[in-house]
Amino acid sequence: MTKADLIEKIAKDAGISKVAAGSALQSFMDNVSKTLKKPEGKVTLVGFGTFSISKRKARKGRNPQTGAPIKIKAARVVKFKAGKGLKELV
Repeated sequence: MTKADLIEKIAKDAGISKVAAGSALQSFMDNVSKTLKKPEGKVTLVGFGTFSISKRKARKGRNPQTGAPIKIKAARVVKFKAGKGLKELV
């Protein structure tokens, strides 16, 4: 499902225009992003799941083409853990 498909489905289910549905979806994505930028950002949607940030340490890796060792920088990564309701549906 693409973003456009999701907007169309939201508009149909909620009985609103595609423009309004697109604005609502964009607002949701913006607010989740802003929250996750914070040091201990976390967004919990009960029954659906939790978006959180995890810190990945720096590590050594290998270039798969040449086999040469490379350094991989530490990074903050986004994690999603499905909630009980979503797990049961899938």
